[in-house]
Amino acid sequence: MHTKRIVLAGGSGFLGHVLAETFRTCGAEPVILTRTPRNDGPAREVAWNGRTPGDWCREIDGADAVINLAGRTVDCRYHARNRRLILDSRIDSTRVLGEAIAGAVQPPRVWLNSSTATIYKHSIDRAMDEATGEIGATPEAKDEFSVEVARAWERALAEAHTPGTRKVALRSAMVLGRASNSVLPVLCKLARFGLGGCMAGGWQFVSWIHETDFCRAVEWLLDHDDISGPVNLASPNPVPNREMMATLREVCGAPFGLPATRWMLELGAFFLRTETELIIKSRRVVPGRLLARGFVFKYPQLRDAVENLRLTTKR
Repeated sequence: MHTKRIVLAGGSGFLGHVLAETFRTCGAEPVILTRTPRNDGPAREVAWNGRTPGDWCREIDGADAVINLAGRTVDCRYHARNRRLILDSRIDSTRVLGEAIAGAVQPPRVWLNSSTATIYKHSIDRAMDEATGEIGATPEAKDEFSVEVARAWERALAEAHTPGTRKVALRSAMVLGRASNSVLPVLCKLARFGLGGCMAGGWQFVSWIHETDFCRAVEWLLDHDDISGPVNLASPNPVPNREMMATLREVCGAPFGLPATRWMLELGAFFLRTETELIIKSRRVVPGRLLARGFVFKYPQLRDAVENLRLTTKR
């Protein structure tokens, strides 16, 4: 990798820290833009509010790359206030980064902006890649709001006037990681407690990617100057929910897992203050552009990914 300074906007979470550690190991200088700088992590941290220009813009000027990871968590109830926060956090951060890049004397050569694999339609019978995947909501999956957010997010990136900077929308699937604040430890805990059965029938597909392959794909995209537009960051092998939960039970040594019907998930989501869409939507997404250009996944199979991460999970 030939990068120098890499700015990670909204990079104080799980993915930001994993990327920062990866870049630092490669000899680059990662800089995290965050609302609450601490400077006790893997990178220098600089304050920003994700909405308005400020002193943080100096980090953009002369940086080699910008990666925007900002966005309020979607693990919440989608009432009016949370919907507004989810949408605004993504649109505002993308807009203000575009303004900072446009105003830089030395703008970054590449801007990777988060998006989501949820932009594709609920699909069980066929895989969705960047060329043939259908974008849109499905009433059965209760995903109208999420698709609306994804469209607006990518539109904000496309409309940013940064002619000297290549732009890539990262349509990321669920990232499986070692850190305690990532999703895999939560799923493993459910499996160990006997709650790792199939959910809502279990035929809906789950798209996922190992944190190592996520970082490798990001590095690869930074170095491939001829690639722009949407790119799916997902393993080439999405699996049905029932297969994913069976794999987790086996790896975690759980002898059984109680299944959960849709009405049980609806009730549980209400009490946990989250939405069932995160579970019931079938995300059968594959990385067409990465595979077409020869990117090789280190962990293309779910079992290998989970076993690797379980052996080294941070507790």
